[in-house]
Amino acid sequence: MMLTALGLMSGTSLDGVDVALIETDGKQVKAFGPSGYRPYGPAERNLLRQALSEAVHLQQRDARPGILGDAERAVTQAHAEAVAAFLAQNRMRAEDVDIVGFHGQTVLHRPERRLTVQIGDGPALARAIHIPVMFDFRAADVEAGGQGAPFVPVYHRALAQSLEREGPIVVVNIGGVSNITYIDGNDALIACDTGPGNALLDDFMYRTMNQAFDAEGKFAALGKVDEAWIARALELPFFALPPPKSLDRNDFAALKLGDVAPADGAATLTAFTAAAIARIIPLLPRRPRSWIVCGGGARNLTLLRMLRERVGSATVEAAETLGWASDAIEAQAFGFLAARGLKGLPLSYPATTGVPMPMTGGVIARP
Repeated sequence: MMLTALGLMSGTSLDGVDVALIETDGKQVKAFGPSGYRPYGPAERNLLRQALSEAVHLQQRDARPGILGDAERAVTQAHAEAVAAFLAQNRMRAEDVDIVGFHGQTVLHRPERRLTVQIGDGPALARAIHIPVMFDFRAADVEAGGQGAPFVPVYHRALAQSLEREGPIVVVNIGGVSNITYIDGNDALIACDTGPGNALLDDFMYRTMNQAFDAEGKFAALGKVDEAWIARALELPFFALPPPKSLDRNDFAALKLGDVAPADGAATLTAFTAAAIARIIPLLPRRPRSWIVCGGGARNLTLLRMLRERVGSATVEAAETLGWASDAIEAQAFGFLAARGLKGLPLSYPATTGVPMPMTGGVIARP
C-alpha cells in the first residue's frame, strides 16, 4: 500500500528545517511531492549552538537539563511551524498525510557509549500538527551496538536503482558531516561517514568572516590549499577505519589551522572535506564509477571541483543534474524511513551502521 509520507530534517549545519513529501510503500518511491524549508533565525541557531556544547555532558539520552530543554521546545515549535506552512502553501490538510518522519536535531552522537541524542518532542509535534509522527529513528540501532548513522542509505539505494546505470555508484551527502552510500546492484549496500562536511568550514567562516557559510565556494576559490596540513589531518585513525563508521559534528573541532589568511583557511578546509571523501576509495570493494553529490555541499562549486580532482576518472555530478531534489533528499529519506518503520522493514543493516542484524526502528506518536 502506498503511503503519503512527509519527512522532516534538521541537519548538523543548523540552518533550518527541510520538509518534503513523497508517495512510497517503503520499498520504492512512486512520486516526489513538493518540498519546503523553514530557516532557523539567529536566536534559534544560537540556542542550538549552546545546546550542542551543553550536550557533551549528557549521560542519559532522555535527559534535557537547562538549555537542552529550551532547545527541544524551540526545535519542536519550529518543526510544527514548518509543517503548518508547508500544508498551507500546498493547499493540503492534515488528513492528506499518512505519516510524518521527524528526525529531530542531533546534539550528541557517541555510538561507542551506545548514546545518540536527537532533541525534538515527537508526541508534542503529533498533537500540534494532528498527524501521526514517527521519531527517534536512531536509538534502536545504537542500543544494538550499531553506529546509528548514516541512516539514508536505504533511500539512496531506492533513488540509484531508478537510474539504471552501471555501478558502483556512490551517493555523497555533504551536510555538517559527509557520508557516503556505496551501491553496486541489488546486493552491495555499504555506508559510512567519511569525515567533515560543511561543519569545519561553516564554523571557520562564522568565526573569521561573520558569515554562515561560503556561498558557492567563492571565498575558498581565492585561497591556497595547505596540502601538508591535510596530509597530517588524514593521519587521524578515523580515516583508516573500514566502513561502517560514524562521527559527531564536532569530532574534528580540535583541528586547528593556525594563523592563516581567511581565504587560505577556507580553501584548506574545503579541500580537506574533498580529500576525506576520496580517502574512502581504497576501503571500498570496487572503485566507484560515479559520484552523486547531494546536501548543502552540492552547491559548493569549489568543493565539487576539488572532489573531481581527487577521484580519478570517475564522474562527479550534483544530484540536481539527475532531477533529484538535492536539498530535499534527507527530508524525503525520513518520510521514506517512516513508511518503512510503519511496515516493520529494516532501516539499517550490518554494512551501513555495523548493527549485528538488519534493524527496524522509530517510535510512533499519534495525535
